[in-house]
Amino acid sequence: MTTKHHSICVHQEAMHALPLEGYVRIKKIISPTGPIPVCKSTWWAGVRSGRFPKPVKNLGPGITAWKVEDIRKLFDETVTTIDESTFN
Repeated sequence: MTTKHHSICVHQEAMHALPLEGYVRIKKIISPTGPIPVCKSTWWAGVRSGRFPKPVKNLGPGITAWKVEDIRKLFDETVTTIDESTFN
């Protein structure tokens, strides 16, 4: 249980490193440097299934990014779910 809590704290620190507004690329969203602890293939499967937010692709040729507010909302929902399941 302690390890899980420690892991959540590290991801919260990564979340605070994101800009307050704008767009972020996948490397700033997922592990090992981002706040969401999943690999790239899991992330894209989640995007396809609707579990994770859809990217914005019209920013330029070959550029895929996500709105920071969508990532923050996802993170807030995930932390709330983890906190609730920890205490139930």
